Amino acid sequence: MRIGDVAAAAGVSTRALRYYEEQGLLTSTRSRSGQRLYDEGAVDRVRWIQLLYSAGLGSKAITDLLPCVHSGVATEGMLIHLVEERDRMDVRIRELVTTRERLDGIIAAAAARGADCDLAPTAVT
Repeated sequence: MRIGDVAAAAGVSTRALRYYEEQGLLTSTRSRSGQRLYDEGAVDRVRWIQLLYSAGLGSKAITDLLPCVHSGVATEGMLIHLVEERDRMDVRIRELVTTRERLDGIIAAAAARGADCDLAPTAVT
């Protein structure tokens, strides 16, 4: 697959794909004319990379984790790292749920006051 095809299928920019290659997260071969060519698994790999980035992992962590994500096989060190990342995500999820609950309270209070309520910022405790 050419770079534009992978980018479109995965919902990312071609620039993102080039960056993933620079970081060692994705590989390609070159056509005779020098165009990047990716295998069929590239789209799924890019989607995984995007999910891991959105979960807050950096390039180094993703590089370390991708082999076991794809194969399902992990060394003891990789497993420890996976558990640490999962635990970090759990903390972030709890923080996000708390934030959402606070926003729900603000929305409910504003709705109870009516459409013309004053929503000026106030101190949050």
